[in-house]
Formats: sequence, structure tokens, C-alpha cells
Amino acid sequence: MSAGLHVGVIGVGNMGGAMARRLLDQGCALSACDIDASRVLALQAAGAVAAAQPESLAPCALVIVAVVDALQTHQVLFGRGGVAAAMAPGGCVMLCPTIAPAHVEACAAGLAERGIACIDAPMSGGPLRARDGTMSLMVACDDAVFERWHGVLRLLASRLFRVGTRIGDGARTKLVNNLLAAINLAGAAEALALASRLDLDPALTLSVIEQSSGQSWIGSDRLRRALADEAAPLAHMALLAKDSALALQAARPTALPLPLGNAAAQTFASALQSGLAAADDSALWRWMLGESPQQVPPK
Repeated sequence: MSAGLHVGVIGVGNMGGAMARRLLDQGCALSACDIDASRVLALQAAGAVAAAQPESLAPCALVIVAVVDALQTHQVLFGRGGVAAAMAPGGCVMLCPTIAPAHVEACAAGLAERGIACIDAPMSGGPLRARDGTMSLMVACDDAVFERWHGVLRLLASRLFRVGTRIGDGARTKLVNNLLAAINLAGAAEALALASRLDLDPALTLSVIEQSSGQSWIGSDRLRRALADEAAPLAHMALLAKDSALALQAARPTALPLPLGNAAAQTFASALQSGLAAADDSALWRWMLGESPQQVPPK
């Protein structure tokens, strides 16, 4: 599948850049586009073709969008210099950002009008897993589209979940997952803050938690980095704040009360109000302790 395949990636930050390098490693021809030219130059040095505008990726058979939010997604697809107007019918766009299901549906409809297929495929697992192809993708698309691009999807994600054919269900699944991630991280940070206030060794306490009933993957991953003062942002605080708010928005029509989800979302919103939007979300622990976490500007 990889031999001779030309893939474009729009948005080559932490996750998109890791996906791009994974595809290059697997022999794909790759074009990269990002508002940060330094990211594109780094991939160009690894063998990618630099694209100044999203429309330059129009010759690619598959274009992966890995930008931050719905506004950026719409801009790179349908805005000035967007790829959708330039892409030939028969192409495919894979949407990886965590955005509202309605926005995914609108993008897919706009692409369909131009004869372009859409894969709703939000991602999870972090840059390291994206780099080695072990991240998760939650995929919703037509059966024929899934069959055509299954090889590429499998290159990117050993944890490949086909959640259905209804566009938007990938986004819905990701929001459910990320709401729980926000709950788990907020709870883990709060518990470790309590351990600190009880004069317990936080690293030792976390070791106990990791082998006991309180363990969570995101708690271990983030709090280990917090304890090591690794401040370089791998997952900005603003992302879980955005995602938990989107999950609550998606939940409103169900009338399901979500007290834990609401509490976690408010926790992340408060962290943002404290100026931690660009900080790694592992900084939540020190913020709960009333400390000012070290911040490293995003690369």
C-alpha cells in the first residue's frame, strides 16, 4: 500500500508531524503543509515535499487534516487556498482533529459536493504512539472508502477501531473518550495533590496507585512527566479544555446529567483562566497545589 502512495498532511505539529514521519518511514511519498514553516522544513529534511498552501496538496490521493479545531479545519478545506476546491473528484480527506460531530458532518457534506470522500478519524495516544504507529484511530466512513484506505490507516494505527459508517461517529466516540480522559486526569492530579498535602512522597504514592485500583493511563503518563518537571508541551491544556467542553455540548440533547464531566471541564476551564492554555496538561497537578508550573513555549 505504501509504495508509490502520495499522501498530504495539513498540520504537522505534535501529532500530525509524528504521523507524517511514520508515513515517510513506511515509504510513502509525502507533502506537508503548516502555518509554522519550521515544522515543514524539518519534514522536508526527512524527505517530504513542502507545500506553501493547502491547495498545493491537491494532487495527493489522500489528504490528512491534523489541525487544532473546527475553524482551522474549515479554513484549510474550504477557505482561501483550501485544498477542497483544488482536489480532483475521487480523492479522499481524512479528518483527525477533535471537533464537534456537526462540524465533521458539514465538512463531509462539502467534500461530497466536490466528489471527494471523507474519513472521520480522530486520533488518540500522543506523539510517541503516532510516531511508531501504535496510536488509536476511531474511524467512521463508507465501507468502500474504508476498504480502499485500510492499509494506510493500519500503518498509522495498530489500534484501529471501525466505529461505523455514519460520519460523525468517530468524533462522537472521541469526545466520549476525551471526557473520560479529562475526568481521569483531573482526578489523578487532585489525588496526588492530596498526597503532597498529607506529606506523602508523591512519586512513591503514584507508584502505589499505578499498581492499585486508582491507576489510569493518562494519570500515569501525565503525572510522571509532572514529577520529572518535563514542561515541554506534548498535549496543551487548551486541548482537553476544548474537548471536554465539546463533549458536554454533544451531551446536551440527551439530557443526561454528567456531574463528573462538568466538574472536570470546569477544572480545565479554570486552568486556562489562570494562563495555562499553552502549558502541557500535566501541569494540572502543580496548578492544583497553587504552584506556577514551568512553561515551555510550543515548538
